[in-house]
Amino acid sequence: MTNPSSRAVPDENRPAVLIGARLRTARQARGLTLDQVAQGAGLTKGFVSRLERDDVSPSVASLVAVCDTLGLRVGELFDPPRTSLIRAGEGRLINFGGEGAVERLVTPGTQSAIEVIHSVIEVGGNGGAELYTLTCDAECVYVLRGSIEVVLEQGAQTVTAGDAMTFPGRSPHTWRNPGDATAEVLWMLAPAMTRRG
Repeated sequence: MTNPSSRAVPDENRPAVLIGARLRTARQARGLTLDQVAQGAGLTKGFVSRLERDDVSPSVASLVAVCDTLGLRVGELFDPPRTSLIRAGEGRLINFGGEGAVERLVTPGTQSAIEVIHSVIEVGGNGGAELYTLTCDAECVYVLRGSIEVVLEQGAQTVTAGDAMTFPGRSPHTWRNPGDATAEVLWMLAPAMTRRG
């Protein structure tokens, strides 16, 4: 049995709404330091650090100043998390120009951080004979079953079930299924993009 005197006492100074993690994520996504945010908002580094840990309740003026520095609307800090569920087989059909593949976008179009494409690639399916680039920083392919070859300027790499390969999306590349079985893969692009470069 728990001793009642050992229970945690609620911190009366702790904010009722926790926004610190969202502020930290926004700062890190923009590549800013605590110092840079503090200077931009006219606050101390210690205050901004405590704000990100939800250890202080900021004034409206302080919160507006931090949000302005981060390029956020204050309301975004209080919006409920955006979630999306796309059921199996319901992703929007897309085609980046490949042949012998059925590709479905399994992340919503409103998602800008990452784009995930589920591809079923028939034997002989390919991304085209010419190398191409994508307007994303990173591309990762994860093979669910079968195998494919990812062709880069420096040569081809076989990626089999359970393997993941990551490379810059702006590196010229293509892919193909030279095997004897259908392959199923997930392509993850960050940030999300919608067209070839």
